[in-house]
Amino acid sequence: MSLPGADAEFPFELATCRWVEREWPPSGERDSAVLVARQLGTQSRRWDTVVLECDLAGLTARAAFGPDALSSNQLHVVRHAPADWEYYRDALPDPGYPWRYVRESVHALSARGALEHRKRSGRIEIRRIGPYPEEWVRRIVAVENKPDLDKTAARALADQLETDVALALADEAWVAVRANEDVNERLLLEGLPVEAGILAVSDAVGTDADRTSAEVLWHPRTLAVDDPGTRILENPNPADSASGYDASAARFEYADVDWKRRKRLAIAERAYERGWRSYVDAMRPDCRHFALEAAGDGLVPWCEAKGRCQTSAECRGACNEFEPEPPAWRTRGWPIDGGPGKGVRRVLDRRKERRRPAPDDD
Repeated sequence: MSLPGADAEFPFELATCRWVEREWPPSGERDSAVLVARQLGTQSRRWDTVVLECDLAGLTARAAFGPDALSSNQLHVVRHAPADWEYYRDALPDPGYPWRYVRESVHALSARGALEHRKRSGRIEIRRIGPYPEEWVRRIVAVENKPDLDKTAARALADQLETDVALALADEAWVAVRANEDVNERLLLEGLPVEAGILAVSDAVGTDADRTSAEVLWHPRTLAVDDPGTRILENPNPADSASGYDASAARFEYADVDWKRRKRLAIAERAYERGWRSYVDAMRPDCRHFALEAAGDGLVPWCEAKGRCQTSAECRGACNEFEPEPPAWRTRGWPIDGGPGKGVRRVLDRRKERRRPAPDDD
C-alpha cells in the first residue's frame, strides 16, 4: 500500500532498514548476526543506513559492556585494561592526550559496570570485567537510500560513492532505489562507480507491495578496508567550468590503517547503541497527533493532523500542528503507563533490544 507522504526519503529509509534487518545479505544465507543503524559515519561523511555483520559470540561478549556506545577514550581503557588489579597508568599505554581524560573514562566505565576500579594508597587501580571482543564486527556495509533519482541527485550520489570507494572505510557500498521501470533512472544508475552495489527496493510504504522486498541490480566489489585509504578533500567538477573542462588538481590525503580500524570500531559502537529505530528521539511522540502507522511488515511515523507520513525534520516542537498530549491521557486508564508517546518509545526500544543478544552469565 502506498501511503500519503511516502515519496519522502525518510519513510523509504525506514522501510529499507526493516528489510535489511530481516533479509540481509541480499544473496546467500545469513552466517552472521546483523545489526542495522541509520545516519552514522564520520565528520565529513554520513551514511543513510549502516549494516553490521557481527560474530555472534563476539556480539554476546560485547553486550557485557552495556547497551550504550563506548567512546574512543573509553575504548582505549577497556581494550587495554588488565585482568588483575593494576595502577591505571602502568596498565594502559600512553593515550596521547592528558591522563585526566583517562581518569574520567575510568570513572564513567565503572559507573556503568564496564570496568572495576578502586583506590589504594591514593592510586587508582583498575581491573577488567572481561576481555573486550576486538573482532565482534566482521564487516560494515554502507547503504545510500535514493527513492527518486534524478540527474542532479545522481551526480551528487556518484561523488559520495567515489569518496566511499577511495577511503574504503566500509567493506561494501550500496545504493537502494525504489523499484520502477523508469528507463531514464536506469541510465542514471549506470553513471555510478562500478564498485557500488545497487538494490531495487519494493517498499511497503511507497508502493503497492504488501511486504518490502528487494532485488539486486548490481553486485558490489569488496573494498580494501585493511589497506590505507584515500580521503578526497577536493575533486574539481567539469560542470562547474564554463568550458566544461577543469584542469585544476584534486586534493587528497591518505588515511592509515590504524585510523580506519579505530574509526570503524567507533562507528560500530554507535550503531550498537542507536540501532535504526532511534529516529523517535528526534521527533515528538508526545504530540497528540503522533502515531505509528502499519505499512506492510513495518511501522512508520504518522501525523494525524496532516494525514500523511511524518519526517524527523517536520515533527518537532516548532510544528504549527504540535499539541502536547492531554494530561488525562497519562493518568486516566491509559493501558501503557506514561501516555501514548512513552508507549511508542517502549515499543520501538523492545524491538531494538530483540536484535541484540543478552550477555552471557558465565
